[in-house]
Amino acid sequence: MKPFLRQQLARYADRLGELEFLLSREDIMQDMKQFLALSREHTEVGAVASRWARFQQREADLTAGQDMLGASADDADMLAMAQEEIDGATAEITQLETELQRMLLPKDPDDQRPAFVEIRAGTGGDESALFAADLARMYTRFCDAQGLKTEIMSASESELGGYKEVVLRVEGNVMTAAGACGAYGMLKFESGGHRVQRVPATETQGRIHTSACTVAVLAEQDEAEAIKINPSDLRIDTYRASGAGGQHINKTDSAVRITHIPTGIVAECQDGRSQHSNKAQALKVLTARIHEKDRAERAAKDAAERKSLVGSGDRSDRIRTYNFPQGRLSDHRINLTLYKLLGIMEGDLGDVIEALQAYEAAQQMAALELNA
Repeated sequence: MKPFLRQQLARYADRLGELEFLLSREDIMQDMKQFLALSREHTEVGAVASRWARFQQREADLTAGQDMLGASADDADMLAMAQEEIDGATAEITQLETELQRMLLPKDPDDQRPAFVEIRAGTGGDESALFAADLARMYTRFCDAQGLKTEIMSASESELGGYKEVVLRVEGNVMTAAGACGAYGMLKFESGGHRVQRVPATETQGRIHTSACTVAVLAEQDEAEAIKINPSDLRIDTYRASGAGGQHINKTDSAVRITHIPTGIVAECQDGRSQHSNKAQALKVLTARIHEKDRAERAAKDAAERKSLVGSGDRSDRIRTYNFPQGRLSDHRINLTLYKLLGIMEGDLGDVIEALQAYEAAQQMAALELNA
């Protein structure tokens, strides 16, 4: 393990001792906010420190095994025992080093949050809308397999059964190599342009068409964040919802559209039966979009200093191509090509997500080493 990583891990062990002292103080419960913050930090730091302690123990075991191997040249049983200890320690050290490297990487505070996944049809007319529905189904199936909960916040359907626009809300947590990860952390790399090449259902002569959709993944903000929006900056319109829903949805002005006047950002919701619930949901989406706008502006400034293919979130970038005739998915940011497109469209996105996460981790590790 590289020296700068050992130095950082040693600091975690020191910090764990400090946190245990602070949490043992009798007056700590008088400030519940501080207690909860220290408890969360203790959990995170403790996880790293325990793995670091195990890593050091296995290094000692490896050294002992090597010493035993050198001193047991004439004893076959001792040689076998020493080699077994060396092999076991080496394998676990490699695994622990990988885990520790991932745990030391800078964490995006939004990674633990629920997410809004916005899918919009682009060039390609009806075929683009059908592809938008396919993407929504793909993400829903992937989330179901991961134990994440999805719900449709709003949808504008096309005549052929696709979506001109659909917004999903995803919540839950998934255990990864770097620890627990929320819906946003799992899906954030999906933002961008998605291109599809296939023979549309509406094509009578069997010609391959190319169309596209855009996907934007936004982190849902805490309730407290919504309070920061000045109510006087909002224009709230109510209207009669459209689509399926029986008599009720056609007789009440329950749908809500909220416009943030300073930025022109708009969010709407018509999925709920009451105007109150739709307003609350629309406000959540609006807050997430404003937050994403701020994030994108900061990312644009950072990009001038550090070029990154993953995580820019630029919706105009073509990030992926779905080629149905060849059964091929290509992610252009990391030059990833997989020939299992039908499985991926059924929600088998794991290999793609993991490759993108691994690439980001490698980029972050290189930056850490450069700045060490």
